[in-house]
Amino acid sequence: MEFDNFETQIIIDLIGAVNHPLSCRPTTQIGLANSNIQKFRDFNQNPQIFLGFQPNPDVILRMEIERSMSLLQVMVNEGLVPCEEEEMKRRNAIDKLKKIVVEWVKTVTYQRGLPKKYLKFASGTILTYGSYGLGVYNSESDIDALCVGPYFATIAEDFFIVLHNMLASRPEVSEIHCVKDAKVPLMRFKFDGISIDLPYARLKVISIPENVDVFNPFFLKNIDDTSWKSLSGVRANRSILHLVPNIEVFQAVLRCIKLWAKRRGVYANLLGFFGGIHLAVLSAFICQRHPSASLSALILLLFKTFALWPWPTPVILQDQIARPFIPTHDKVSWMPIQLPCSPYEFCHSNITRSTFYKIRTEFLRGHMLTKDMLSPDFDWNILFEPFPYSRKYGLFVKIFLSACDKDELGDWVGWVKSRFRCLLVKLEELLGFCDPNPTEYVDTDASEPNVIFYWGLPTGRADLINADLVEEYFLKSIDHGLNQVSTGTMKLSIVKAYQLPKKADQLNALERKNSKPCWRVVDGNRKKTPPQPKYKPHCAESAGDYLPTNENPEFPSAGG
Repeated sequence: MEFDNFETQIIIDLIGAVNHPLSCRPTTQIGLANSNIQKFRDFNQNPQIFLGFQPNPDVILRMEIERSMSLLQVMVNEGLVPCEEEEMKRRNAIDKLKKIVVEWVKTVTYQRGLPKKYLKFASGTILTYGSYGLGVYNSESDIDALCVGPYFATIAEDFFIVLHNMLASRPEVSEIHCVKDAKVPLMRFKFDGISIDLPYARLKVISIPENVDVFNPFFLKNIDDTSWKSLSGVRANRSILHLVPNIEVFQAVLRCIKLWAKRRGVYANLLGFFGGIHLAVLSAFICQRHPSASLSALILLLFKTFALWPWPTPVILQDQIARPFIPTHDKVSWMPIQLPCSPYEFCHSNITRSTFYKIRTEFLRGHMLTKDMLSPDFDWNILFEPFPYSRKYGLFVKIFLSACDKDELGDWVGWVKSRFRCLLVKLEELLGFCDPNPTEYVDTDASEPNVIFYWGLPTGRADLINADLVEEYFLKSIDHGLNQVSTGTMKLSIVKAYQLPKKADQLNALERKNSKPCWRVVDGNRKKTPPQPKYKPHCAESAGDYLPTNENPEFPSAGG
């Protein structure tokens, strides 16, 4: 038997045999002899001599717990565990936003001329999802919040105009943008300094309570396509939290894997890598299959599982409901990961041949490192080392984006990033491979605000690519559907490794905060100080029995 297989099997078998959750077996209760620990260390150093030695399960258990605790400490050191003050700040922001949404719904109710009795019952709410909804956010994370409104509140007029103006008039709100051309239209703004993404979904009801059941078929029937897409994020998050056996352990696993993905350059959905939902499902999949394993064991098993996963076999969470796998024609050919809230939908993916290869390579690297987890000299920091772009590649495509001011630059960069997959596929056609580094760099010597990307290319193949032709091709892709988005300039060139910034290997060193696409659609209804709304909550009760109406509501309340 090969030693690698033998050692890994011992670890996995013993982890399963002790059948413990991390929190139930404190180190002080394990009572180990120093001789056993020394024997295990000798086993790692001289396996040929100790092939007949059966390690004490308590020795494995203690070392495994120590590895878990050291990994948790790494997460704390990296600032991935929010403090109580940060948590309260976000909770207060959401509470304030909920009150604004309720006020907005009543304003729309009045403006639509609905019967007075609906003023009392009409309501909307805010549902969180993404990293905040899963409880894996940090001090720099934004909040994904879904605005859920009644059937009569439209997205075009009431959401993007009325609610937008109400938010813009608030002193807590700044940098508000309307992102109407995205697959899930939304508003993006800062609330008390916290970045918030706010899409909209409307249900066929008048009253929407805070605890609305987003899985109830009654509410999901006959809703529009935009609302369905907006709700999928909330439904996916809640499905995951319902299916994992231990939420806290799942959150710890997801924090670790997200840090690994960011450091190794495989976390950027627009560039063909993982997004947050992909990593959440993969983490939940491992937690579900190994409900009694500790944090360190789950990390080991995650890398082993997906390093050896027979892609394109889809990853599907089990929900105790037997459903046949129904293939679709969506982009699921490389690494299909099913949305946990639907048997027919997959997580949206931009993965290409090149990025698939990069992700697989990083999973294999993670597997090779973590299978030696119980070695005395094991160090978690090696797993999270930044990807060494300048040492790995000798050639790069440089994408230089600039605009007149910082506000326009954010819009322009967001729009170009949404078209990056076209450029990636083109470079693959010409060179066979491209590694799009997600890090955004800045040229401080340039006169205009700018952002620069450096994508790794195969060394020695510069003669196979004409940068001017590729730039022309990509500009055509960018211009398609541009409409009213703020524009800037784009210059594409080929550079060598020594021309990269000095900190090119430090993946997060120059990464801009809130670098999600943030292009705006300019319209004449955007006002910094909108007029006061017609509806006044404190005096509406004194109005007549009915307000003027031109609609006959036929939809019931959503209930409690």
